[in-house]
Amino acid sequence: MSYVPRLQKVYKDEIISKLKNEFNYKSIMQVPKLEKIILSQGLGEAVADKKIIDFAIEDLTKITGQRAIPTYSKKDVSNFKLRKGMPIGTKVTLRGARMYEFLDRLISVSLPRTRDFKGVPARGFDGRGNFNMGVKEHIIFPEMDIDKVNKILGMDITFVTNAPTDEEAKALLTEFGFPFTKK
Repeated sequence: MSYVPRLQKVYKDEIISKLKNEFNYKSIMQVPKLEKIILSQGLGEAVADKKIIDFAIEDLTKITGQRAIPTYSKKDVSNFKLRKGMPIGTKVTLRGARMYEFLDRLISVSLPRTRDFKGVPARGFDGRGNFNMGVKEHIIFPEMDIDKVNKILGMDITFVTNAPTDEEAKALLTEFGFPFTKK
């Protein structure tokens, strides 16, 4: 038997039935699901120092367990000394088992390690059932050795669901154990 991540098993065994009853879905196929998690970093300093991109790719790869790719500028901006095609960021898209593993580590280990953590504000929904949040320091992840980090970087994390409304997407993430702040 192959390995199934804990949160994936919880989703199939518990969350589907809870959400089906809560929102009165006629079929389990209507129950929202997490499709992918995207981690991205914008690195404006990379214009001056090309090694920052290499270090960021290495760090993001360690955090996710999947190779990160650089993102490139789409046009010239003379005020920022930016040329079209220059690397200015990194990103990773997680799906399947790696996505559930990352979500589990984020919720249970990384977010509680954040300084003065009181929960994640729920104002990051986009109106289509997707949730965005930012992390100021990537050293909150246990895979990062603070002594070997060249530069502390922030990142944006996007949770893409197939939920039609923000309310349903929030219910899905809450069932996964996502620590939203209480009003």
